Amino acid sequence: MTCQLDPFYLIADDAAWIERLVPLGVKLVQLRVKDQPDDIVREEIKSAAATCSRHGCQLIVNDYWREAIDLGCDFVHLGQGDLDTADVVALRRAGIRLGISTHDHAELDRALSLEPDYVALGPIYPTILKEMPWAPQGLDRITEWKRLIGDLPLVAIGGLTVERLEGVFAAGANSAAVVTDISRNDDPEARTAQWIRASRSLSSGHRAVSAR
Repeated sequence: MTCQLDPFYLIADDAAWIERLVPLGVKLVQLRVKDQPDDIVREEIKSAAATCSRHGCQLIVNDYWREAIDLGCDFVHLGQGDLDTADVVALRRAGIRLGISTHDHAELDRALSLEPDYVALGPIYPTILKEMPWAPQGLDRITEWKRLIGDLPLVAIGGLTVERLEGVFAAGANSAAVVTDISRNDDPEARTAQWIRASRSLSSGHRAVSAR
């Protein structure tokens, strides 16, 4: 069965952000904890999972696949570097769904060979989140990726804003991931509400057009 993703994909650095924003109506969130001791990571995952459970939100754990298995999580996201050491067979044996980052054709081929539940493509636009070795992909690459992966959900990420969402969904993305447009906004709650309204309205409109 094809995985169904909410069109708004929030990425949060810690459980506090998840507790702050998920109650606003977020239905899909990735916990992306970086450079923390194992015990802190486990507490962050447990706290985020509890918040998501209370609010009917899908939690995706970034990178920490061992902890996700141990703590009974059901979705993990892995970058290409993480794939070098991750035990995908163990993840599947535990019933955990998998999303994989891609940036070029070779990475896409590698991702598809592992039968992921979604593929992420980025950065679509220039991003200030971190130094990227890849040039911005642009909207045409979204369309190309969607043609190559078919019914598999496609997540667009990198430099996305509410104002850019229409082009992203029109190009073929199923879900739009965001970090800094919310976390660095003067009013993260209001910006989150904008994202929720815009993403669901625009994605449903493009689905209706595609179905004709």
